[in-house]
Amino acid sequence: MKILHLDTNHPLLIDQLSDLGCINVENYIASKTTIEDIISDFDGVVIRSRFKIDKSFIDAATKLKFVARVGAGLESIDVEYAEEKGIHLISAPEGNSNAVGEHALGMLLALFNNLKKADLEIRNGKWLREENRGVELEGKTVGIIGYGNMGKAFAKKLQGFNVEVICYDIKDGVGDEYCKQVTLNELQQKTDVLSLHTPYNQLSYQMVDTGFINAFKKPFYLINTARGSAVVTANLVDAIKNNKILGACLDVLEYEKLSFENLFENKNLPEPFEFLIKASNVLLSPHIAGWTKESNVKLAQTIVDKIKVIFFADKEFEKKQFQ
Repeated sequence: MKILHLDTNHPLLIDQLSDLGCINVENYIASKTTIEDIISDFDGVVIRSRFKIDKSFIDAATKLKFVARVGAGLESIDVEYAEEKGIHLISAPEGNSNAVGEHALGMLLALFNNLKKADLEIRNGKWLREENRGVELEGKTVGIIGYGNMGKAFAKKLQGFNVEVICYDIKDGVGDEYCKQVTLNELQQKTDVLSLHTPYNQLSYQMVDTGFINAFKKPFYLINTARGSAVVTANLVDAIKNNKILGACLDVLEYEKLSFENLFENKNLPEPFEFLIKASNVLLSPHIAGWTKESNVKLAQTIVDKIKVIFFADKEFEKKQFQ
């Protein structure tokens, strides 16, 4: 099996695939057009988010058996067309779910306790205690939208904080010992802290708009470690200005490119973003919630393990890992 690697990942991925007898070719620079000229030679592609695996790419990939994305989502792939062609689509949401859960919790606690603001003030010679009086998580209701790998990891991290954790998901029966599944209306009636863990799709695209925000009974805090496209930033800013949203923890922004790379390559950023970077009740990070040293290993290992199960008939491994 000949595999083309289009993004760098942990070395174990290539090492273990080589041990299985795969031929690994690395090409991290060539354009999509150039790759399309050679892709017919390959049985598999491993990618993060360098470019879109669209119809033209798939049509050129006449031998392709699988596309493996070293990450949680498949939005950079034309899933429907790939499946029509019989191509296996592999992702690794199990690989960075713990990292996302920890990051979401860390951002929330930092926001509640004014840690960024207080740190900057002290560095500038200000010792302001009353102005930095914090808010406790205990006793709050945390609402999670999207209760898959990421949502479940966050709910587990909340155990021990004496909070009520509820979730809304389009799938039935996803609640567990860490979280009670409720209707969207109930979630909007009870939530003090809203955390988004939805994949990119038509339902989640621009989901958090003015109407959605105003449907919440109480002012609330927003965490988004999912996809920036889920939130209409201009509507978020309006809600922060009128205190409907009390603060926001944003690891992702709707202005990101598909590749999730440098946001500031765009020199003409919108006015709502200018507000966010100046707001003391907004905490920002550069799409790194799932980007830990440990998740780098786990993501690569998960991809290898799934390739083993699908193409190397490692049924004993499958029984142990994915039952």
